[in-house]
Amino acid sequence: MILDPEKLGVRDTYKFLIGSVVPRPIAWVSTVSSDGIHNLAPFSFYTVASRNPPTLCVSIGPRTDDAAPQKDTLKNIRDTSEFAINVVSMPLANSMHESSLGHAPDADEFAAANLTPAECEVVKAPRVEEAFISTECALDQILTVGSDHLVLGRAVRFHIRDDLYNDGRVNLEALDPLGRLAGNYTKLGGIFELPMK
Repeated sequence: MILDPEKLGVRDTYKFLIGSVVPRPIAWVSTVSSDGIHNLAPFSFYTVASRNPPTLCVSIGPRTDDAAPQKDTLKNIRDTSEFAINVVSMPLANSMHESSLGHAPDADEFAAANLTPAECEVVKAPRVEEAFISTECALDQILTVGSDHLVLGRAVRFHIRDDLYNDGRVNLEALDPLGRLAGNYTKLGGIFELPMK
């Protein structure tokens, strides 16, 4: 079967993309508005953009409602030029889900998800204190790609729980990261090396 994105249409192409580009890590992006309101939202179009300088990228799509012209996360990043990305571990899955709901722009998603905003060292945006790993990011650039915005953030500080970091390596089993599969989620089912024996 061959599928033509132009014939599929936007909705079915999106469904194909989220069902075939799997599993996807989740960037739990925390920002603060210019008015001091904390914002927290998950995005699964996320990866490393550069190793030197260390740069992460998050694709932020358009709002699905008519509440505002752009998502609060994108507006806050544009206004403040900074943000933090928090890793969603399995114990935080329900809190992440709560933060993904359609909260009003003046709502504090940290409070809604019963999470603690922790002070960052370099950026003014808070990080999630309960997250096992957080990265403070300074905005590098925002690229418009079709209907979405690709946000590139230079990592300026990493925060990691002490027991997860040893000899330059992250203990992935203890991190227990949540991943995105189309409309559902996944967790680590086992780690192995290649070639298989």
